[in-house]
Amino acid sequence: MSKNPQRFTITAALPYTNGPIHIGHLAGVYVPADIYSRFLRMQGHDVAFVCGSDEHGVPITIKAKKEGVSPQDVVDKYNSIIKKSFEEFGVSFDNYSRTSGKTHHDTASAFFKKMYEDGKFIEESTEQLYDAEANQFLADRFVTGTCPKCGNEEAYGDQCESCGTSLNATDLINPKSAITGAVPTLKETKHWFLPLDQYEDWLKEWILKGHKADWKSNVYGQVKSWIDDGLRARAVTRDLDWGIPVPVEGGDGKVLYVWFDAPIGYISSTKEWAEREGKDWEPYWKDENTKLVHFIGKDNIVFHCIIFPVMLKAHGNYILPENVPANEFLNLEGKKLSTSKNWAVWLHEYLEDFPGQQDVLRYVLTANAPETKDNDFTWKDFQARNNNELVAIFGNFINRVIVLTNKYYDGIVPEPGNYTEVDERTIAELKAYPAVIASSIEKYRFREAQGELMNLARLGNKYLADEEPWKQIKTDEERVKTIMYVALQIASALSIISEPFLPFTSEKLKRMLNQSGESMENTPDWDIIGTKEALLPAGHKVGKAELLFSKIEDEQMEKQLEKLQATKAANEMENQKAEPQKDIATFEDFTKMDLRVGTIVEAEKMPKTKKLLVLKVDTGIDQRTIVSGIAEHFKPEDIIGKKVTVLVNLAPRKLRGVESEGMILMTENAEGKLVFVNPDEDGVKSGATIN
Repeated sequence: MSKNPQRFTITAALPYTNGPIHIGHLAGVYVPADIYSRFLRMQGHDVAFVCGSDEHGVPITIKAKKEGVSPQDVVDKYNSIIKKSFEEFGVSFDNYSRTSGKTHHDTASAFFKKMYEDGKFIEESTEQLYDAEANQFLADRFVTGTCPKCGNEEAYGDQCESCGTSLNATDLINPKSAITGAVPTLKETKHWFLPLDQYEDWLKEWILKGHKADWKSNVYGQVKSWIDDGLRARAVTRDLDWGIPVPVEGGDGKVLYVWFDAPIGYISSTKEWAEREGKDWEPYWKDENTKLVHFIGKDNIVFHCIIFPVMLKAHGNYILPENVPANEFLNLEGKKLSTSKNWAVWLHEYLEDFPGQQDVLRYVLTANAPETKDNDFTWKDFQARNNNELVAIFGNFINRVIVLTNKYYDGIVPEPGNYTEVDERTIAELKAYPAVIASSIEKYRFREAQGELMNLARLGNKYLADEEPWKQIKTDEERVKTIMYVALQIASALSIISEPFLPFTSEKLKRMLNQSGESMENTPDWDIIGTKEALLPAGHKVGKAELLFSKIEDEQMEKQLEKLQATKAANEMENQKAEPQKDIATFEDFTKMDLRVGTIVEAEKMPKTKKLLVLKVDTGIDQRTIVSGIAEHFKPEDIIGKKVTVLVNLAPRKLRGVESEGMILMTENAEGKLVFVNPDEDGVKSGATIN
């Protein structure tokens, strides 16, 4: 593609409409995509920034069944919440669409049909898992079981969320139906497959050679791993009744697989935008002078770097993504974000709890962005960054400049005198910032770019602190005019250059400086700072000072932490589902067990094992050795003297050459940590299984 593209098509991952938007989505996808799109527009580029709700797929049908409503009810509810949240948060989509809409259905159907007619699919009858009780085939997410790679017992039929391995439902060990819990059987069904293996050589050339230097290492590494492992044909249809019907003969009762239909949503969203704006959509997807960039999280890398590009290549008329700057994951207070467990900071709730403070969250998520590795969001860090950076650096500088300008000159920008060496150096630094920040943004280093924005605010603060106009006004009024003039140019530059990162702050600051619409003919907004002689010329009148940012108090943070604690407690209650009762035991069976209270008198780790502790236990009738698999939960020195419940008449058995004479009874708390059986032990709930 050309080095100077005529237009940009920017896509942000379609949010899945089975829940609201949380900070992980924002940090991983939507904030960086918005920064990039706003920056490009400020440079004068032709930009189509598109997104939309992803409204098909199995999780939505599962949620609908669980809530006793239709899938359409589910997607309507969450699409409304998501769309409103994005609008209030200031994400500047040119179009936000829905994959349940007619334009998308028509676009995806036509896309599939052309590939079908061109012979790009393999048609195969295969054995798929079938739930006889529910009388239906089980799509990937309707199956859970043990991952064959890592042993996670809650892996899904398409992916193990523990190790990230992509799976087929038939790969799972001990699969179960997520609908009825029944063990599924295999039954024959016909599907269409995209033969990814036929595109391996092309992918190696296009990505592994062509993008080795410019794609992020985490993205490139994951793609290389997939290709090196060897690609396999992947089904593009599913046996479901929720989705886009397969538009060819033999497709009855089948829909397009959601990961075939969803990325086409970028194309249909662009079509909607173009039609509304009276434009032609095709150049944004089919012209080599267009730069296509996908913003996604790391869990979507394979779909945007392998599957969708293969679809575009196979179709034949489309351009390919120039870059896919995927981010890693954001954790919350040290724990993985989870929609299902409600462990999240939800955007719509944040907007209610922190009215008018959209930019604080944008700032913190960018400053802490998981660009190359997983990162952690904490409310303590959120408060500190707001108070110590936005308030104390950015806000403080702006406040001082506008207050002093009003105090000394009734808000009118003074005429500067001769520049000192410090003034000239400060103005030169100021004019260099747009190029520095642009370079970071163009490399998708948004955290670095925002850091430079704050360095410009620091430059302003240092300049005022060093020149001390509040002191010099008493002795050299002419010098103070120059100082304030230079400081006002920095303030004006901040109002312009902050727009991609802090759009609400930028708008508010421009209003305070009375510079809304400030521009030069044929000069993009971004370049004004470096090219215009004076951003705020002498004689221009600024408004009164308003606080750009307000301090966040401890009480506000305590409320948010209490909300998370309530979520944690609710999850523990939810997880407290007692295991089903075992087979009936007779009184005689029970009386065979000799349960005693014992005391641990000695404890040491068994050599060359991770899990085993060798214990000496005083049972009251003797002191005996018991080997227990609790080493990952307890340090030997911490349990000496501990009272425990012991099954003393268990038949002895040898473990790693040590004879164990009995069993210490244990259970688990809600977090999966082993605890000794003692009804008063912290975290032991009614119904906990003793083992």
